Amino acid sequence: MNFQRFHAREPLEMNLIPLIDVLLVILIFLMITTTYSKFAELQINLPTADAQKQLERPNEINITVSSAGQYTVNRKPVVFREVTGFSDELRRAAGELKDPVVVINADANATHQSVIHIMEAARLAGYGHISFATQTQSK
Repeated sequence: MNFQRFHAREPLEMNLIPLIDVLLVILIFLMITTTYSKFAELQINLPTADAQKQLERPNEINITVSSAGQYTVNRKPVVFREVTGFSDELRRAAGELKDPVVVINADANATHQSVIHIMEAARLAGYGHISFATQTQSK
């Protein structure tokens, strides 16, 4: 005889813990494999302008570097021995100028280190305004 005719069944239960574990693993996987864009990789279009050659300003120090590593300061040849000596040359070239602008005219084949030497010498001399001169391509 079956006296338990209407026996109560166990309520169905859905266990969410394994589901949460799987979702966390997927989330961690996506966080690790995602690449983030860097500011250096921004694609921007810089403005262009056609301008006439600017006249020399009285507070400029023009430095030229050739591809052979020869330096000139305001069209006077200077022998580069060390950065501190070159910063003294910049101070002499500036004379009494207040806050001069250092304009670097580097040959396209000049070494990167020669330009860095000039920038370091300008920093040691206390000149924070540095500009690079370029030329336009002839048509």
